[in-house]
Formats: sequence, structure tokens, C-alpha cells
Amino acid sequence: MIKLLEYHEVDEVMDVWLETTISAHSFISKKYWTDNYQPLKEGYIPVSTNFIYKKEGIVRGFISVRDNFFIGALFVLEKHQGKGIGGKLLDYCKSRYPYLELSVYIYNVKAVRFYQRHGFLIKSMQSNENSGFMEYIMSWEKKK
Repeated sequence: MIKLLEYHEVDEVMDVWLETTISAHSFISKKYWTDNYQPLKEGYIPVSTNFIYKKEGIVRGFISVRDNFFIGALFVLEKHQGKGIGGKLLDYCKSRYPYLELSVYIYNVKAVRFYQRHGFLIKSMQSNENSGFMEYIMSWEKKK
């Protein structure tokens, strides 16, 4: 089931984020991610619209949308990846927003391919201002 994140679920979402982001971004040090845990929890999550995929009482994935268009996070627990959860979360957002944009590290080939399969196109490439690693800016627009 997909629903809006509730305050009491924030810690569970952050656990999903930390576990999955470390695994998906092995080219960046674990310390970088642990150092960004609190800023994400206290700064990004509260100002984003966060949807979770929850089944059997467990948050299995989530997506965060900021400013009604920018996907700042889409993470699914590793043991639940490949089961369509990420696609369902994306489709849920596509049904609510006419335009979506995101950044994804170019070395995260699995994620780049995932977004391309779901209709996102590479718009540009830039250096991530925090990590210094290169990332793609990708976007999707609802067909008129």
C-alpha cells in the first residue's frame, strides 16, 4: 500500500535510506552517508512530500518529492528490490505531478537504467555540489 509518510514512520524510512544508499553508492564512502543522516532527517524529509510503500507493517520503500517536481529520494529495501515497488512509487507520483525531475549518480548504472525504463530522459550532467561525483539530471513529463 502506498500512502503519505506519517511522523512515527520517519525513523523507519531513514533506516531504509541509510541501508540502501550505502549499498547503491559503494563508490562513495560510508562516512559520507552517515554524516548526511541527520541533515536529511531534519532538513529534507520535513520539507518534502514523502510517500511510502508499506506491506505487512513494514516500510519497504519510499519516494520524496520536493517543490512538487523534484524527486530527491527513491529507495527500496534491497531484499524487496526487483518486485515492482520502485515502479509503483514512481507511477504513484506520475499520477499526481505533470513533470518530475531527479538527479542520479552516473556510476549508479542500475538506477539510471531503472529511470530510463520508466520514461525518464537524461537532460544534463553535472558535478554533485556535496560529493563532487558526477550525476545526471533526468526528467519525465506527462504526455499531453
